[in-house]
Amino acid sequence: MNARPPPVRTTMLPANITGTTMSTTDLPFRATTSEACAWLAAQTGTPWTLARLLEHALTPYVWLDYDPAYPELFGDANGGYAAPIFLDADIARLAAGSEDVLITTTKDAYKIVARLPEPGFTRPLADLRFQKKDIEKLAGKLKHAAQAPQQAVAAPKPAAESQLGIGKAEVLAAFGAIVRMDLGKALDEAIGIFGDDGARVKASARKSKRNAVWNPVTLALGLHDVYRAPLGALKRAFKTQDCLLAWEENWEQSLRLLGK
Repeated sequence: MNARPPPVRTTMLPANITGTTMSTTDLPFRATTSEACAWLAAQTGTPWTLARLLEHALTPYVWLDYDPAYPELFGDANGGYAAPIFLDADIARLAAGSEDVLITTTKDAYKIVARLPEPGFTRPLADLRFQKKDIEKLAGKLKHAAQAPQQAVAAPKPAAESQLGIGKAEVLAAFGAIVRMDLGKALDEAIGIFGDDGARVKASARKSKRNAVWNPVTLALGLHDVYRAPLGALKRAFKTQDCLLAWEENWEQSLRLLGK
């Protein structure tokens, strides 16, 4: 991988979870597994491994140098690009302790989901990288969770947007790459789980389809039950998609009630 991180500099980071302010080296723009684990260990006071990074839904990337054999994958990125690894099977293989990286599905240089030629691309484990912003976001989330008062398990509070749901663009951003169907067309047709008797908030499209919104928890459960959307990918979506973060507690509670 030919990542080109910015110059390394030393800075004071905010207090870590244990409340100790520490000086450490900034994370590179794309950090290696060891750099990500060391930085998170310093922030949380607990050891980190590749499996734990993946368990917390951090997306790994591998730099793909331009290959003229796959022009549709690279487009105008003639120097190569950082390809994400997100398919459940690829992630599970890494988490289980694979000795190398196997990528069977990724996104092309234009961020469109692309199935790679069989059997996929293999790369050394050392080529894995994690984005700085994703690592820092995870650290902030863990710090917030550690500082929050412990409360007995109870029914979740309604999501702030529960009366509105999320719009079509957000639905496509959150779930479009997970399902093997024309999700945009299904939302427009609003039949079955996509209509008012399913996940769509009733009467939200009364004046215009632009106003239609869907409850993402109901929609995700329907996509899993009816269209076989992988549950692992749906779980990661609620942890990583900004439009779903307010719904994560409701989603987790629904999974507990359903025993999933």
